[in-house]
Amino acid sequence: MVSFFGYSSNSTDTILDKLNDAVKNKQYYVRLKEERILNFKKIKSEDLSKEQEYNYNQALYEEYQKFKSDSAIFYIKKNLKIADELHKKELLNLAQLQLANLYSSTGKYRESEAIIKSINKKELEKSLLPNYYVTYREFYEHYNANSPNWGFIEQIGKYRDSLLGVLNSNSLEYKINKIQKDIYHKKFDVAEKELLSLLKGMKDDNPQFAMITYLLGNISEKTNKINLVKKYYALSATSDIKQAIKDNASQQELAMVFYELGDVDMAYKLTQSAIEDALYCNVQFRTLLMSQLYSIINTAYLEREAQRKTELQVYLLCISLLSLFLIVAVIYVYKQMKKVSRIRGELYETSQKLAELNKDITEANNQLQERNAQLSESNHIKEEYIANFFSLCSAYINKLENYRVILNKKATAKQFDEIYKMLKSTTLVDNELEELYRNFDTIFLSLYPTFVKDFNALLIPEEQIIVKHGELLNTELRIFALIRLGITDSVKIAAFLRYSLSTIYNYRTRGRNKAIVSRNDFEEMVMKIGLLSQKA
Repeated sequence: MVSFFGYSSNSTDTILDKLNDAVKNKQYYVRLKEERILNFKKIKSEDLSKEQEYNYNQALYEEYQKFKSDSAIFYIKKNLKIADELHKKELLNLAQLQLANLYSSTGKYRESEAIIKSINKKELEKSLLPNYYVTYREFYEHYNANSPNWGFIEQIGKYRDSLLGVLNSNSLEYKINKIQKDIYHKKFDVAEKELLSLLKGMKDDNPQFAMITYLLGNISEKTNKINLVKKYYALSATSDIKQAIKDNASQQELAMVFYELGDVDMAYKLTQSAIEDALYCNVQFRTLLMSQLYSIINTAYLEREAQRKTELQVYLLCISLLSLFLIVAVIYVYKQMKKVSRIRGELYETSQKLAELNKDITEANNQLQERNAQLSESNHIKEEYIANFFSLCSAYINKLENYRVILNKKATAKQFDEIYKMLKSTTLVDNELEELYRNFDTIFLSLYPTFVKDFNALLIPEEQIIVKHGELLNTELRIFALIRLGITDSVKIAAFLRYSLSTIYNYRTRGRNKAIVSRNDFEEMVMKIGLLSQKA
């Protein structure tokens, strides 16, 4: 891993490049995390004593806490049962505090508050007082994120002060909480100096690296040091992504910074990534915050895309005019060539040069015809997809509006459990994906009605694909349909079809292995399907 001072020698642009790479390879870091957890789970819990099983569950809770809240809750509930069986009040209180903290982050504020209030602070073990104050402080932080209230902010400060009173003043946790207090009281110079001191020599895989750089970004934002804001938030976000921490704020803050600076593309990318993480971890308060931010940035992004499409249409018009000019020029040259051929007997040497020129012009004409065929196909595809794009966008906007109205009604009625169920359910996404793929298949086959037949013609007979009844395209055909449209990047194909990158590679490799033509020429032949018929 790289220390902070390894980063300091790099420009902000380099740090942002590292962030882009991390976002692009986010699933890789998630797989590493899941593999580590899977290896740990190979330990058989039935071979452990109750105390050992409690510690085993505690370790899994720590792995899942900022990764998958639902899984973390599952193991803490197991520990509640074990602590009750062991009649150990300290273990029971620890599990209750951890469960209350998870409940508040997932939006179950009533359940969280009920658990905390059930714990008698006077009877609480001294070692658990920091956990008690942290749980209360974060409860109000989560609540305030959704319903800003000055009273909540006062409670956050109150419990932070209580926490500072029981922590070891030499501990890192004490120092970070003290710095947060200084930031709240606008002692930015003091806080920044302390943070830079803590960061000195720290590795980016240190669990506190992301928090420290986030606080530095927050200070830089409050003091209007825009370049440092981007630098520190990017460092924090990159560290979180590489450690597969899904409950993070840096991407959200950085997305808003880029939006305010006018970089809508970067803001959109970070917003999407942050929403994916919040939904994955089921951190409800971040999901709500990011949904509000996403609607703003998504609108700006769509406006930018519309502007780009307009510019593309202008470019296509210019190309068409240029093509027309070239055709006229070719016709003119051809007529001149015919005039010269009539005096070929008198000017033998000139005739030979004209013959050579004729050959060159013929080759140029063939190339122009091929270019025109490609442009015609491109125009046809773009016109078809632009029309369907606006239709789908309109439909999705209406669906989002209906969904917002439903959520608003339930929020007004304080049906938070219903809202949680709706947000947790993947039915809507699954249905929309199914409709998206159905629309894609329909539109694609309207452009290339003989695609399945032509694709099978490239395969050996026993490996040809037969589409099931009721399907237009299956997964394998859909992958090569995207390739036919010019989308050859496996990462983009995987993102569209929601498969892993390795699955896409396997399908593509399997397709080449079944080809009746050369493996190296197979995908190039796929990209020419339908071209000859359009030329004709």
